[in-house]
Amino acid sequence: MFLNTARRNVRRAATAGAIALAAAVALSACTSPSGSSSASADASTLVAYTGQSGDYQINFNPYSPSQIGGIGTIYEGLFFITNVNNKAPVPLLGTKYTWNTDGTQLDVTLRKGVTWSDGKPFTADDVVFTFDMFGKYPSLNTSGFDGKAEKVDDTHVKFTWTHPAFVSGPSVLARTPIVPQHIWSGIDPTKDVMSKPVGTGPYVLDNFKAQAYTLSANTKYWGGAPAVKKLRYLSLSGNTAGADALAAGSIDWQTGPVPNIAKVAQTYPGYQAITVAQNQMALLTCSSAALGCTGPQTDPAVRHAIYYAMNRKQLNSLAFQNTASDISPTFALLPGQKDLISSDIAEPVTSDSPDTAKSDELLKGAGWTKGSDGYYQKDGQDLALTVEVVTGWTDYITAIDTLSQQLKKAGIKLTASQSSWNEWTDKKTKGNFELAIDSLGQGPSSDPYYLYNNYFTTKNTAKVGAAAPMNIARFSDPEVDKAIDALAGINTSDKAARQAQFDVIQKKITDDMPYIPILTGGTTSEFHANKFTGWPTKSDLYAFPAVWASPDNAQVYKSLKPTGK
Repeated sequence: MFLNTARRNVRRAATAGAIALAAAVALSACTSPSGSSSASADASTLVAYTGQSGDYQINFNPYSPSQIGGIGTIYEGLFFITNVNNKAPVPLLGTKYTWNTDGTQLDVTLRKGVTWSDGKPFTADDVVFTFDMFGKYPSLNTSGFDGKAEKVDDTHVKFTWTHPAFVSGPSVLARTPIVPQHIWSGIDPTKDVMSKPVGTGPYVLDNFKAQAYTLSANTKYWGGAPAVKKLRYLSLSGNTAGADALAAGSIDWQTGPVPNIAKVAQTYPGYQAITVAQNQMALLTCSSAALGCTGPQTDPAVRHAIYYAMNRKQLNSLAFQNTASDISPTFALLPGQKDLISSDIAEPVTSDSPDTAKSDELLKGAGWTKGSDGYYQKDGQDLALTVEVVTGWTDYITAIDTLSQQLKKAGIKLTASQSSWNEWTDKKTKGNFELAIDSLGQGPSSDPYYLYNNYFTTKNTAKVGAAAPMNIARFSDPEVDKAIDALAGINTSDKAARQAQFDVIQKKITDDMPYIPILTGGTTSEFHANKFTGWPTKSDLYAFPAVWASPDNAQVYKSLKPTGK
């Protein structure tokens, strides 16, 4: 199952380089005439930079962890569903779907007349074969599909489960690339890199080289060949080179921080930018003493005191170039999921300003007393906490430095501990940490169920010392587990029944606060508006506009029209 995979390492590392290069890039931008660039040499070719540095290793297997592309462009799902809006699924290989009353059967009608790029017909056999692979090769089943796919006839497929599976819909319908049985039945999908990919999508592989590869429009595409005739993916030396290429006009689309990010149109003539809130940044706590966590952060009063002591407006300015936005303590993603926030939540959106008086009240009420050094103490233990962060994640490191000054005013001592990504990950998953800074990701559609299921269920956590799959805060509450299980069996169209369960979950997690909300991180993409029209906008956010986000990027490619400039 494929996901919108955030290039977090790329984004973090880019920040420092972007700031350091501001002056140089601004100067080079001034030398580029508006609307003209080397990328414009071929008006119907889009040049994309996904953050790739170093040679490409050919791999167009959509189920391989090291695949380099092709999801959405070469291989399609049955429908397109994005997690940045609540619109109806867009038909692709499927044209219609219906659930039975109890959510145990999903019937899908397939599009007629579709052919694979090698000319062979696409049928229900290909769909059934794809889902059957997950039983034969469990490592491919990353979404946990536990149903059965059956062919009804060439254009109809039936999915069945032994339990209500409404929440599995987005993964089945839109996050599973369908592969050709006539080719894949003869390969090992856990090993084959598919150097000659065959799909039903709008593009086919044109040529491949270690420093760049090109996809060309599929002339046999069921939706008609896209107006963008070629997609060229470049490998550059790093994010510095990406910023330089943008300034020179030699790339058409990239995602990540750049110098003068608030003034892209002025700094990079012919380009525009869009920032979309996706990743909810938080201080992740090892919260449960019952599961082996140790430290002051196991006290809910401490977690809430940190929450109230934050000056989020200052954090946004100093650490995130004002690209972040509001966050809800319920972790319903704003603004799209605001209507799902319980009316029982007193503060549905976090405050930009600190309330140190509230922090003091909470700490004193929990038995903490302020020492002569200005920091709180209890039972001989100082209120001092360490935050784990990956070396080189400069925005997060700046955030911790800023937070340490803010929390000092509330009598809380905060220190950063930098380590490699592998070490940081190991500490988090095994519970060997007090606090860690990271973000909580979204699911396959715009629905908080997926975040709650991933980060707040007992099944997704473990005792300290054992690896927790997702819920690294070690949060465990039987009422929350029960509510999340109930959501899985409720039709997503039954808003009242679902809201009753959201009310339970949100009350519990805001009271406990195992993840202390900071801000919602903005993902900024820069694109060549003079060369192509049809890019996603805030008023028409039809797909997540990050160049590396699949299959959303394919929807963008299909929507673009060359201007001829």
